[in-house]
Amino acid sequence: MGDASESIVDPSRFLGRFGLASFRAGQEEVIRAVLEGRDCLCIMPTGGGKSLCFQLPAIARSGITLVVSPLIALMKDQVDAMNALGIPATLVNSTLSLGEQRDRLVAMAEGRYSLVYIAPERLRNAMFLDAVRKTRIQLLAIDEAHCISEWGHDFRPDYARLGRFREELGTPRTIALTATATPRVREDVVRQLCLAEPRVFISGFARPNLHFEVAHVRGNRDKLDRLDRFLQAVHGPGLIYASTRKKCEEVAGFLRDGKRHRVGLYHAGLEPHERDDVQNRFMAGEIDVMVATNAFGMGVNKKDLRFVVHYTIPGSLEAYYQEAGRAGRDGLPAHCLLLFNLADRYVPEYFIENTYPQRDVVRDVYDFLRAQHDDPIEITMQDLKDRLRLSIGTEGISASERILDKCRAIKRLDTQQNHASVWIDSKLPTLVDLLPRDARKQRRVLAAVERFVGDRRFERVTVPLGRLAEILETDRDSVSRVLRELAKIREFVYVPPFRGRAIHVIDRSRRFEQLQIDFAELERRKAAEFDKLDRVITYARSRRCRQAEILAYFGETTGYRCGACDNCGGIPSGRPASVARDAASGAPAEHAEGVVRGVRIALSGVARGGGRFGKSVIAQMLAGSRSTKMARFRLDQLSTFGLLSGLTQLQVRELLDQLQSHGLIRSEQVETQRPVVRLTPEGSEVMTGRSAPPSRLDLGEPLATRLARVAIRVQPRAAPHAPR
Repeated sequence: MGDASESIVDPSRFLGRFGLASFRAGQEEVIRAVLEGRDCLCIMPTGGGKSLCFQLPAIARSGITLVVSPLIALMKDQVDAMNALGIPATLVNSTLSLGEQRDRLVAMAEGRYSLVYIAPERLRNAMFLDAVRKTRIQLLAIDEAHCISEWGHDFRPDYARLGRFREELGTPRTIALTATATPRVREDVVRQLCLAEPRVFISGFARPNLHFEVAHVRGNRDKLDRLDRFLQAVHGPGLIYASTRKKCEEVAGFLRDGKRHRVGLYHAGLEPHERDDVQNRFMAGEIDVMVATNAFGMGVNKKDLRFVVHYTIPGSLEAYYQEAGRAGRDGLPAHCLLLFNLADRYVPEYFIENTYPQRDVVRDVYDFLRAQHDDPIEITMQDLKDRLRLSIGTEGISASERILDKCRAIKRLDTQQNHASVWIDSKLPTLVDLLPRDARKQRRVLAAVERFVGDRRFERVTVPLGRLAEILETDRDSVSRVLRELAKIREFVYVPPFRGRAIHVIDRSRRFEQLQIDFAELERRKAAEFDKLDRVITYARSRRCRQAEILAYFGETTGYRCGACDNCGGIPSGRPASVARDAASGAPAEHAEGVVRGVRIALSGVARGGGRFGKSVIAQMLAGSRSTKMARFRLDQLSTFGLLSGLTQLQVRELLDQLQSHGLIRSEQVETQRPVVRLTPEGSEVMTGRSAPPSRLDLGEPLATRLARVAIRVQPRAAPHAPR
């Protein structure tokens, strides 16, 4: 917290330094609170001017403002902009050589900068931690603060260290900033950072210049055709997001074949220089359309984007609104299109499943690692997956390692520029006394290493093998061999030069059952991720104002109506106004009775499943699938089997999703299995005819009409009753 004796500074005095004549909405209140010494949590939409909220206080007070950001591209842009304004700023990240990093850290300790930008990974770097302890930090600014929260859409474990890091700095005044945060994430950020009675500022999330639209497409061909028509109708640069590298390459190839656009491709599989080149060309206007995974865009300050297309659905509304919000940052009209096909949900579902692996997978990974004799173990995640013959992806292996690291069963040892490093896990003045008297070579090497480490215990410290060999008057290979022998000491970890990720097993004698892993909590988090995905699907199907749907998700329930989205802007194209519609479903009014019957059939199918199956299996049963699973579980013997066989399994799944979103059925976790579905009391009332379906099911015209026609053919005796 700031010193109460500090005089209050008028922030408007400094606007001229930034070439500004006035503040944007919400900025001045935040800046005044920071200058008064208050901790702040600032929730401001993309393009709202969050950066000024810490940049102006950085020059209004003496001392250094330390800015933590995960966005290397944004760091460079902001540092260049600050220096162009005559404000001394720098960055320290992995793009610099060790010599450049050292020089900038010395200058930081001498107070020669107003702002220093770092990536959260710096908190694991001993050289940086040494320098920052000698520096007067007057303000700690944490950008993309939602990354702190495990409930956020972009959780980063390195961000979880920020609370402890802040405490080590003496709890300087702190401002946490993000463009997207639900009430739950806000609470988590405040708790993790230990902010003291922070002022919370929430600027309106509404973006009135953005036109939001959802186009329902049937499959990949339909999706590409719809994208092509859209791009012919819009003008100016834009982004197209897809969920995987393969899908990005497919879309970029399709657009390039059309030869109507200058197309760029960006994903994490490209070499760094390739990513830099395509990003720079896009920013310079040499590329019209960038096709990218979500690896692109964060911190890319291109204000004239006229459209953002989501070719596949994102995993959460937070991610969607942040990505879509990159359009129209200049305040001019822009178009945000989501191409929605329910089948696309299986990609984010796959990622969720891999992020929260089952107990047996984590056990297999741990038992394999503790059985290895090498220390550290140098093995890629793909090799580990292949050795164990696991069906999950490498993402699941990585998640298993993170879980084991968090409970201190292993240490994941990322290498830095291929240097060797050590980690001393002991408060003993020296580990040399643990060695036999006659182990002279080992004692000499260990003593030299301890001089390098100094008081930096319980953290990774880089050790230059060449320099160590010179001091000991020997060669690198001999030093490396001795260090590997020393790694047998439990308190001493040696990480040799290795370009992959090395693993150190902390205590091989610990059995898996002795690890304190809260799998129940992991299942709760997994269920929360599925809930987030369900909210995206609810958004895609909603008939109310698109922005109102998003604002409600972020806790703004003001009855907002944008008047510009596809739902606010009149009847969508292709739907004649003369046709009367049933408000409950979107089907023509004459089919309303059939829709009600179809809903009751679906609810009966859920009831007859007995709470043993998920929505996919229930959908197969209602659609009359001939899969072996139907026979194995005798689902083909149920009276509701095949009653909706005129629908595809995907359409039945879509109907079940709507029933869940309206509270007629619910998903429940059973041990570590996928969720199963059961009727709610409200669903039972509708199923048995004691209540009518909700007044707005949002099925959409094609599905509602098809459901009505299929259900109306079902004989009344087969209509649902309470399950026997």
